Amino acid sequence: MTQTTPPTLPATIHRRGLMLVMSSPSGAGKTTISRALLARDDGIAMSVSATTRAPRPGEVDGQDYYFVPVPRFQEMVEAGEFLEHAKVFDNYYGTPRGPVEAVLSQGRDVMFDIDWQGTQQLRQTARADLVSVFVLPPSVAELERRLHSRAQDSAEVVAKRMAKAGDEMSHWPEYDYIIVNVDVEQSIANVQAILTAERLKRERQVGMHDFVTRLRGLD
Repeated sequence: MTQTTPPTLPATIHRRGLMLVMSSPSGAGKTTISRALLARDDGIAMSVSATTRAPRPGEVDGQDYYFVPVPRFQEMVEAGEFLEHAKVFDNYYGTPRGPVEAVLSQGRDVMFDIDWQGTQQLRQTARADLVSVFVLPPSVAELERRLHSRAQDSAEVVAKRMAKAGDEMSHWPEYDYIIVNVDVEQSIANVQAILTAERLKRERQVGMHDFVTRLRGLD
C-alpha cells in the first residue's frame, strides 16, 4: 500500500499535532488498524508506552514498549513523567510525556493504544489535542474467536480478557468516534477519514487568520 503524507501547508501556516487514541477490548482489532495507519501515513507516529509486564515473543524494548520494573515505574509516576498511567491485568502501563510532546511540537500526530482509564486522564490534561476512537467487535463470539486465534495468551488469560471486555465496552459513550470492526479494511478507511477531518479543523491550523487576511488584501 502506498504511503500518504499530509499536504504541505503554506509557510505561514503550521499544523498543531493531535493525539489519536485508539481503544477497544482485547481482540477487537485496534492493534491491526493502528499498524495499518502507521504504515500508510507518514504524518503519524506511535506513542511507545512503558509497562511492567514481561515482553511477549518478538517484542522489542523501546520499540513495542519500554519494559521497566515496578520500582522504576513508580519513580516515573512520582516524578510526573507520564501523560497517563493505569493498572491493567495486574500490570502497569504509562505514556512517557517527553517523546509525545516532542512529536506534537513538530506538527505531527501521535497515536495512542491505551484503555479507557488512560483516555480519561488524557482528556483531563490535553482535551484540545485529543481525538478518541473506540473499536467494537461485531459480536462476543467473534471477539473470543479472535483472542484464541492470536495464540499469544493462555486459556486462563483469554477467559480473564473476555470477563473484562464487558466493562471495557461500557465506556464507549466517552469516545468521540465509534467503529464496529466487521471488515478491517473498511475500519482502517474509517479511521483515515476521521484523521483527515480532524487535521483540517480550524483550531489546528495555526496562523490561518493571518494567511486569510493577506489573501483578502487587508494586510
